[in-house]
Amino acid sequence: MTFIEVLLIGVALSMDAFAVSVCKGLSMKKVNYGHAGVIALYFGAFQALMPILGWLGGSYAKSYIEKYDHWIAFGLLLFIGANMIREALKEEEELEAEYRLDHKELLLMAVATSIDALAVGIALAMDDVNIWSAAAVIGVTTFALSFIGVAIGNRIGSKFQSKAQIAGGIVLICIGIKILAEHMGWI
Repeated sequence: MTFIEVLLIGVALSMDAFAVSVCKGLSMKKVNYGHAGVIALYFGAFQALMPILGWLGGSYAKSYIEKYDHWIAFGLLLFIGANMIREALKEEEELEAEYRLDHKELLLMAVATSIDALAVGIALAMDDVNIWSAAAVIGVTTFALSFIGVAIGNRIGSKFQSKAQIAGGIVLICIGIKILAEHMGWI
């Protein structure tokens, strides 16, 4: 597998993390590049770790993972999206508070958006790919796109505040529904 192919896999895997990063940026009154870096680090690290775990697990774990990965991702994204909408509907003065990193929420989102990377790791094991370099490319790609996503979300969110946060919650729920529908064969 060529570097370009691995890079394209990295871009494809990072799209959910990018979308969630945009949603996180929506919640920020002013972009905080330190927070953007932490958010991007969560997503990049998990997108790099999951293919390694999948590669190590090999085909044995594939049948087990494929049975439940979509339900886990759907549940986590539904929960997080609904929570974003609930927070956006709170009183306006509460929305004026400074954005704070919620590491538990970031961990859940990072896991939810990287479950597909686990299956990719299994596929990479079948193709005899150097998993360490592939994981590095996937992780760095996801980190960069997630960082950019926070900045883009902040630009949009600073103009629309709570409406943008509600839209972000809806996007997360839609991503969860899309993951579930794809794995169930509905689309």
